[in-house]
Amino acid sequence: MEHYSLERLEQAAGYQFRDRSLLKRAMTHRSYYNEHQDEQPGNNERLEFLGDAVLELVSSDFLYHMEPQLPEGQMTRMRASMVCETALAFCARELELGSYLIMGRGEEATGGRQRDSLISDAMEALIGAIYLDGGFADAKEFIHRFVLNDLEHKKLFYDSKTILQETVQAMGNGTVTYQLLNEVGPDHNKIFTSRAVAMGKELGRGSGRSKKIAEQHAAYQAILKIQADM
Repeated sequence: MEHYSLERLEQAAGYQFRDRSLLKRAMTHRSYYNEHQDEQPGNNERLEFLGDAVLELVSSDFLYHMEPQLPEGQMTRMRASMVCETALAFCARELELGSYLIMGRGEEATGGRQRDSLISDAMEALIGAIYLDGGFADAKEFIHRFVLNDLEHKKLFYDSKTILQETVQAMGNGTVTYQLLNEVGPDHNKIFTSRAVAMGKELGRGSGRSKKIAEQHAAYQAILKIQADM
C-alpha cells in the first residue's frame, strides 16, 4: 500500500494545520514510537482520547437536533452505531487514512494500514489534532463532512445484515444465512469472501479482511440488488 505525504492528507481533509507536528503525531502509531523513542512528537493515543470526546459531543448534538422525537436510549444506540470502530474505519477509508499512517516495521508487515482498529483510532486522533490546532468549530466542520455525512447510505451499510434479514422475512423468503466461499492470503492479511443466501438462492456476495466484514458486504450488495429489482 502506497504511503502518502501529510500535505496530501491536509488537502484531502480540507484543513490546513498551523502546527503540522500535531498532524504528524495524529498519524503516528505507537509501534513506530516504540522503535524511535528518540524522535518527536510521540504517538497518537492521547490525541485519540481527546478526539473521541469531541466526536461524542458533536454526534450527540447532531442527533439531538436531527431527531427531536427520539428518546435518550434510542439516541444512545444510534450514536454508538455512528461512531463505532467499523463506522469510523469506513469513514477513514474515504480519506485513505491508512496510507498516511506512520508505523513500525512489524505493524506494517502484518497489514496494519488496513486494520479497522488502527485507522479508526487514527480518525479520532485526527479529530483531536484539528480540535487542538483550530478549535471546536473546525473539528465540528470536519466531523460533519466526513463522519456525519450521507448517514442514510452509511446506516444501510452498518446495519446491512439486520436490514437484509428484515427485508427477506417481509418478502416471505425465510432466514438469511452466510456461507464462506473463499479465503486467500497469509494469516496476518487474509481476504475472506462470503455470500448471503435465502431459500437456497444467492442474494449477494462480498469480501473483507474478516468473515464479519465479508458478510456485511454481502448483505449490503444483496440489499442494493433487491432495491434495484423493486
